[in-house]
Amino acid sequence: MPRYRLTVEYDGSGFVGWQRQDNGPSVQQTIEEAAARLAGETVTVTAAGRTDAGVHALGQVVHLDLAKAFPADTVRDALNFHIKPAPVAVLAAEAAADDFHARFSACGRAYLYRIVNRRAPLALDRQRAWWVPQPLDDGAMAAAARQLVGRHDFSTFRAAECQAGSPVKTLDLLDVTRRGEEIQVVARARSFLHHQVRNMVGTLRLAGEGKWTPDDVAAALAARDRRAGGPTAPACGLYLTEVIY
Repeated sequence: MPRYRLTVEYDGSGFVGWQRQDNGPSVQQTIEEAAARLAGETVTVTAAGRTDAGVHALGQVVHLDLAKAFPADTVRDALNFHIKPAPVAVLAAEAAADDFHARFSACGRAYLYRIVNRRAPLALDRQRAWWVPQPLDDGAMAAAARQLVGRHDFSTFRAAECQAGSPVKTLDLLDVTRRGEEIQVVARARSFLHHQVRNMVGTLRLAGEGKWTPDDVAAALAARDRRAGGPTAPACGLYLTEVIY
């Protein structure tokens, strides 16, 4: 069966997350139903990583197998035709080797978290960024973020329902930059724990407000206890931007 690799973007606001669930529409279900209309058969779509309800993607990677071979551009265009009007788009499709696996072949993932730091509430970005009206010191956030880079036990930033076999991860990058009213947090690693990025961002906000120092963040990390960390940032500000192979 020919295998295809797809690069997908989506607005996660109206979905229960990537994975099929009984309590509402998912991104996986949306793509699988479109693929079934194209292929005339049931199709299973596998993603590089599952995103939670409300989380967006600019560069999610998935693979699927079809019984019949189609030109890659036809797969892209046909899927987009059948997906509409859902806020999901197949940006690119390409033929993939039989042993390519969207999840297990990946060697890195990158996320962007958007904070809009202004007094006025959000109108256009209400479901696409975290509105923080209190002034934030992005320099203090960047200094705090440096405490988390490297190989650590990230239990403090791990959701209780996380299914990862180990809390030890290597965080290659955690960068904080301000662009006008927007503070962007970029995280890159081979893989992440459930809610790891959102929990780290919630902790960085405390540093930006002057409530925590970089040493406080280091101490929270060393505690290896979720109760020692900051709050979980909302899903609306998180974007899966890239999967690296």
